[in-house]
Amino acid sequence: MKNCLEIQGLCKSFGDFALDHVNLTIPGGTIMGLIGENGAGKTTTIKCILNLLHRDSGTITILGNDNLAGERAAKLEVGVVLDECFFHDTLRPKDLNRILGPIYPTWDNRLFADYLKKFQLPEGKYIKEFSRGMKMKLSLSAALAHRPKLLILDEATAGLDPVVRDEILDEFLNFICDEDHAILISSHITSDLEKAADYITYLHQGRVALSEAKDDILDHYGRVGCSAADLKLIDPSDVLRVRKGSFGCEALVADRGAFHKKYPKLMVDKISLEDIMLFVGKGEDA
Repeated sequence: MKNCLEIQGLCKSFGDFALDHVNLTIPGGTIMGLIGENGAGKTTTIKCILNLLHRDSGTITILGNDNLAGERAAKLEVGVVLDECFFHDTLRPKDLNRILGPIYPTWDNRLFADYLKKFQLPEGKYIKEFSRGMKMKLSLSAALAHRPKLLILDEATAGLDPVVRDEILDEFLNFICDEDHAILISSHITSDLEKAADYITYLHQGRVALSEAKDDILDHYGRVGCSAADLKLIDPSDVLRVRKGSFGCEALVADRGAFHKKYPKLMVDKISLEDIMLFVGKGEDA
């Protein structure tokens, strides 16, 4: 299994924000979920991958091609879906064949028509008449119609109803059945990533706070609820972050089993990706 995307030491600074030595690897046949609060650097990372922003340092390799030296070859095998549909409102789905066909040598008119049918998108209707969900499905159809090996999605499922999101997630899972394919998806909807992602990378203030297999995170990380007095008895090296409130304290731990063995009187609960984001974003060091 080869890696479809490799990022090593990515740095990009502008204004009062900086990406600081971001490392990220996506093996073929997998989905990487990119999470983080607003302004954490998710979109900046994606723009650097696509060379829409020029990186300050580091390397980005897409399907074996450096994204600068081999930019054209790399982009031909990348499908992109952003949070807003970038097709003009006065176009119709059937117009996209003549617009995108000359750009992508691998564009497949029949495959595009199949996706339009699958997603129940009328090919003769103007895009301005489409709902947000229909526009996202159109963007995905166009992204897939040139047979990419890497899909990059930036908040593509935001604002969609659960039925449409589930339909799109199913398509993602179909896409990665081919182990030469992979997906990077930035999303605030962590429940979707818990369903579909294989790996999670959490960006916090421009740095990678966490990058692990999703199942390992959900299987091992945990939340400890305790009193302030209990917290003082816990070795700070056994917790990652803490949150203190009027009615007690909470601590984030990386290994529920090991923690419970060492502190058997304290309850350790399973934790969600959203909970981890809250600990890192709003908590403090132990």
